[in-house]
Parts: sequence; C-alpha cells; structure tokens
Amino acid sequence: MSRKAYLILENGRTFEGIGFGAEKEVVGELVFTTAMTGYLETLTDPSYYGQVVIQTFPLIGNYGVIPSDFESKHPALKAYIVRNRCQEPSNFRCEGILDTFLKDEGIPGIYDLDTRALTRIVREYGVMNCKVTYSLDNIEKDIEQIKNYKVINAVSSVSTGEREELKAENPKHHVVLWDFGAKGNIARELVKRGCDVTVVPANTSADEIAALKPDGIMLSNGPGDPQENTEIIEQLKKLCEKKIPTFGICLGHQLLAISQGARTQKLKYGHRGANQPATDNETGRVYITSQNHGYAVLSNTLPDTAKESFKNGNDGTCEGVTYTNMPAFSVQFHPEACGGPLDTAFLFDRFISMME
Repeated sequence: MSRKAYLILENGRTFEGIGFGAEKEVVGELVFTTAMTGYLETLTDPSYYGQVVIQTFPLIGNYGVIPSDFESKHPALKAYIVRNRCQEPSNFRCEGILDTFLKDEGIPGIYDLDTRALTRIVREYGVMNCKVTYSLDNIEKDIEQIKNYKVINAVSSVSTGEREELKAENPKHHVVLWDFGAKGNIARELVKRGCDVTVVPANTSADEIAALKPDGIMLSNGPGDPQENTEIIEQLKKLCEKKIPTFGICLGHQLLAISQGARTQKLKYGHRGANQPATDNETGRVYITSQNHGYAVLSNTLPDTAKESFKNGNDGTCEGVTYTNMPAFSVQFHPEACGGPLDTAFLFDRFISMME
C-alpha cells in the first residue's frame, strides 16, 4: 500500500510524493544528478555518502537491479528522489526490482514528486539540507533538525576496513589503490590493464603503502569535504616525497592538490552526471565525462610545480592537474565512468606508461 511522503527543504519548502523503498525518516544534503542511465551505479557510488539524491531523468528502475553493475557492496546515500519508478523492469540481466532493493538496504525513496521544480531550486539557491518524512505535524522541529545536519566522517564511513588483493591474469605492475570510497570500476580498469591491485583503507600510513613496494599509487574518489581529511593529507604529503607514480581521481585529485599547497572550494550545486564537458588545456579538445563532486580545486592556488591540465567546459573550474616535481597527475572527473562515457579511459593507459 502506497503512503504519502514529504521532502522538507532547509528553506521551508515542502514537496509531496509517494514513499517507496524503506519507510524511514532521514536528514541529508540534497543534490541532483543529470545522468540519463546508470541509476544502479549512482545508488552504489560511495561519493554520495550523507546525501539525498534527485535523479533528473524521469523514469528510474526500468532495467531493474543488476548486482554486477554495482560500484560498491551497499548504497551510501541517505535517500533517493525520482519522478517515476518502474515496478516491472525489462532486462535479461535483471535480478530484482528497485523498490525491494531499497527496502533491503534501508534506503527510503520518494516518487511521483516534481523533480524538475526541485532541481531548479537547487540550481538557483545551491545545495541545501533536507528531510524525508511522512508527516508535516512537526515542521518547525524538522527544519531545526535539517539546519543542524552536516556530513561528517565521510571517508572513514565508506572506506574499506581491511586490505584486499585483486589479481590480474598476466600481471605487469603492482598498484596500491588508496580507498577513500573507491568505485569498483577503478580497480577493474587497472586489473584489465595487467595490474595486480592492493586496496588499502583510508587510514593507511605513507610508510605502510611504500612497504608494499608498489609500481604506482591510485588515489580514489570519495565523499565529503576534502579539507577535513587532515591526517590523510599529511600522509599523502610524505608519500609524494617518495616519487612513486601517482594517479588521483575525484577526491584523490583534490587531496593530492591540497597536499601540495592548493586549496578547494565548495561549489554552488556541484557537478553530478554523465554529460559534463572537460576541456584539455593543451589540445583544446573537449571530452564528455562522468562526474560526481561538490568541491573543486582552486586553480589560482596551485603551486609552481603544478599546472592545470583540464578545465570544466561550463564553469571553467579545475578538472585536472599535472605535476612537474614528481610523476603524478590527477583529474576531477571519472575516467572509469561506469555508467557513463568512456572518452577519457586513455588516462589509465597514461598511468601505465608512467609506471613503465
């Protein structure tokens, strides 16, 4: 039986819809993604930790639940907002329906809600907190709770708890993947290119990583404010001194830049979707990229030993950095891109060449 559900925004606006998934009240940071496909990858992307996600594409759930497409074992988002949910998916790989999956994972959802109007509010006023509830009887108390919410302990909440080994069929290199909330396809892309991958937790020290004698280091994506990760940044600074070939993606890109003296800023509503343009500053070529981040590196704070390699085609923010004092580079977008365009997968080959 369907039940009315409400989304209360920090500014006092309320939206009515129908609840699905788990019946559970939650508070989170409201964001939107413009991806037209890949809702399973969105749901299981650890970078959405602490957030309530609006899916701007209207029909969600039409190919069901496919565990082999997951980017992590469990969702990290707080709640899921869609226009229409599909209860009768059609796909030969389908192993379940979205409603049941969200129930099992304890994630509440709302559908039959005006996602277009909701997204326009976030675009105009910026990311804000919100609450999923089933009653408007205590709205003043709800708004107070909403305003007090903050995403904290993001990386430690989604990073792996133990070391993990992934083996390539004919290994040529050994890569340490420093897990700040890594999407599964990062490791898969490395294994596919002949790399044995050792996944290590976020709290691993620089000396522990160096002791593994890696040919290269991959700094993963992840959630939250990059500047809060002070201990990781200190360890990364030490690790950079060892001059091991390093490739950073998303949060890893931001942490690497901060470790070298740069600063980051929170964006008004972030870049989330599978259609973000990134311009190669050297060639002028524009790549369509998959992105999910709410912070950006400030280009004018980069040290003299770093140069911006990519910029966002919409707002001009930094999308990549190459370093001249060490064998390292990073990008803000996702070259592993499940589910999204694979235009920039060549960056993994660049990393392999750097190790060689």
